Amino acid sequence: MLPGVPDLKVVPADGAPDDRLPAAVLFDMDGTLVDTEPFWMSAEVDLAAAYGAAWTHQDALAMVGNPLPSCAAALRERGVPLADDEIIDVLCDRVAAGVAAGIPWQAGAEELLHAVRDAGLPMALVTSSYRRLAEPFAAAVGLFDVVVAGDDVRRPKPDPEPYLTAAARLGVDVAACVAVEDSRSGIASALASGARVLAVEVMQPVTAQPGLSRVASLADVSVAHLARVHGGEVLDLRRAG
Repeated sequence: MLPGVPDLKVVPADGAPDDRLPAAVLFDMDGTLVDTEPFWMSAEVDLAAAYGAAWTHQDALAMVGNPLPSCAAALRERGVPLADDEIIDVLCDRVAAGVAAGIPWQAGAEELLHAVRDAGLPMALVTSSYRRLAEPFAAAVGLFDVVVAGDDVRRPKPDPEPYLTAAARLGVDVAACVAVEDSRSGIASALASGARVLAVEVMQPVTAQPGLSRVASLADVSVAHLARVHGGEVLDLRRAG
């Protein structure tokens, strides 16, 4: 547990004291907390078009949640005549410009972050985006104890290394954490790490898997729900109740 973090006893929104709170909550960024996926997708389409390369909306959708080097390699293979690092720079600059106009929060995301912090739970930001994008967001939010970016790890999502790294930096057992994700790649990473996982259906449908909880919007999620996920319940909050 982090120094200064209070004892993990809260009264959740449903009114019942709950001692099943996770040791930490690990949040993905793009798509999960902020609606940046359209920025990434339009940047890819525009970059490909500038060089006459074939890249459709479906191609961009298939890249959601994938590490930036994978996306750069795919664009280069389609005909973008730039080095991978140059492609990544172009994409990051486009997304940074979009976010600079104001954080495009997903519904309920900002409120959930504050609720988790009010409950005294450590939080990590675990993203495939590079630190040049993750750090400004984390600094603006001011709630994360740890940031693990895509260029901080050797094996990015869907490998479990990002989530294992976040838990290690927080000093907690990843199996005692709840990870909140939206993409197939991120969900695979979080599940493989051993964390309990809550998946948000945003750009991609989320297929039912053993141990995977699902929700349509973070606006429907409370600290009490995170406690239930940590306690081993598999929730489907896409349905009423």
